[in-house]
Amino acid sequence: QVQLVESGGGLVQPGGSLRLSCAASGDIFRRGAMGWYRQAAGKQRELVATLTSGGRTNYADSVKGRFTISRDNVKNTVYLQMNSLKPEDTAVYYCNCNDKTAGGATLYDYWGQGTQVTVSS
Repeated sequence: QVQLVESGGGLVQPGGSLRLSCAASGDIFRRGAMGWYRQAAGKQRELVATLTSGGRTNYADSVKGRFTISRDNVKNTVYLQMNSLKPEDTAVYYCNCNDKTAGGATLYDYWGQGTQVTVSS
């Protein structure tokens, strides 16, 4: 079975930085789009950043200029570098790997179990 394993979450002060990692099985990692999503208490799950196998990125407006998504195809790992963290960034962060057809049909859609990020002084 495909496994996505997130790590790197924790407690950090406002203005600090964290780097999240998500390790995936190699076959789907190399083919699919990787992404980070988050869900804060009382809020819907939202897209944070995505990175396609072709290198295209997309960021939520709330994190543009502060977060960077990247991938290492040798290590089969996607990263989310989070800088200038704010209390409102507090959430459970989920790693995602998915692929769709040109017509929009889902080929696969895998999720990790999440890692908690808490930004507080």
